[in-house]
Amino acid sequence: MKHPRRLVAGITTLAIAGAVAVVGVRLQQGAAAPASEAAAIKATPGPATPTESPKRKQEINKLLSARAAAVRKGDVKAFVAAVDVKLLPKQRQLFANLRQFGFTKLEYFLAEPRPAPLLTAKFGPTTFSSRVLMRYQLTGLDAKPVQTDVAYTFVRRPSGWVLVDDSSIDEVLSHDGHRQPWDYQPITVVRRGKVSVVVAKREAALGQKIAAAAEQAVRGVRRHWPQQWDGSVMVVAMPEPQVLAMLWLSGSGKGWTIAAKDVPIYDQDPVRQRTTAPVGSRIVVNPAVRKELDKDLLAHEMTHAASVLLGRNAPMWMVEGYAEYVRCAVIEDDPHWTVDPYRKQVRKTLPSMKALPGPAEFSVAGSRSYGQSWWVVEYLIGKLGEKKVAALYADLASHETGADAILKKHIKMTPAQLLAAVKKFRG
Repeated sequence: MKHPRRLVAGITTLAIAGAVAVVGVRLQQGAAAPASEAAAIKATPGPATPTESPKRKQEINKLLSARAAAVRKGDVKAFVAAVDVKLLPKQRQLFANLRQFGFTKLEYFLAEPRPAPLLTAKFGPTTFSSRVLMRYQLTGLDAKPVQTDVAYTFVRRPSGWVLVDDSSIDEVLSHDGHRQPWDYQPITVVRRGKVSVVVAKREAALGQKIAAAAEQAVRGVRRHWPQQWDGSVMVVAMPEPQVLAMLWLSGSGKGWTIAAKDVPIYDQDPVRQRTTAPVGSRIVVNPAVRKELDKDLLAHEMTHAASVLLGRNAPMWMVEGYAEYVRCAVIEDDPHWTVDPYRKQVRKTLPSMKALPGPAEFSVAGSRSYGQSWWVVEYLIGKLGEKKVAALYADLASHETGADAILKKHIKMTPAQLLAAVKKFRG
């Protein structure tokens, strides 16, 4: 049975990992200041006076540690004990959202101060604004801790330090700072096996639907991805387009809709240059398509989630090609379905194929590059099998240099020879 929508639609609705230039705009969170006011509240790096800084840092870190402990224990009173009354509703909602997750580890601690003169004018001379690191590990999902950041403003009162603002200087944060799933409206986390799906609380039924599709996708990926992966994955399908710093693009012709993206996560200060390998990832779904998500698209993204721990150095044709290979293989695991229309479409592009697709090719013609990358991997797996091609992937992913030599070692071909063979391959 043929179904054109299922067979070929995915090629223009896949996540783009570095394939297009995305212009991002920082959107204010929750009850952030209006645009004119937010623009005026500029935060700049600058330490407090040397005599008071160590004591203040110790006191505020103690407050932050108490908040982290309160989340782990489920003690909302302790979580908001040092929160200004005007901020209580937002902070209680944050607590409720955080409690939807299980934390093996959770800690908050001060990063660098970020003085904000307008906040000092608003709250008084004891005002202290700073970027705050959140280091956490989600139970059953994260093999290691990961880090994100928030920007908090505190005021010294007779009772001690009090949190008075949590969003006015968000411009000092990393791309996903204060953009985690728990930073928005009330949420529900739906769990099925090792899959967790985060949705708006009012869309719990949608969460169940996505979780069922995700569980099928995990099984499909594990059938066709020979490297070790236990299937633990989080899918974020929120209505907010800015969650985890996503900005979704759509187009026609050479454009596409980014339907989902696998976002790597790190155990490192998120504003610093990445010097370590990812420790995991989150699959983030475009709000516009969250109600139409299926296991085929999820299989593509989950292949990225399964392979991210290998490293980030594999060429784009391998990264996207293997994910497309798994998506198509999962479809054809059902004998009633075929991707033959997709094969015919890709074959037509082979005569004009000048290189193994990389960032330049994806930026010019994404749909064509996805198909050609799949064709390369399809050829290699037909020649060597999944296990050997996955081993090639792992070798490429873990080395910053020497890709041509690695290719030669595994398949006895240069890139030019591989390209020539792929163009002759009929599938």
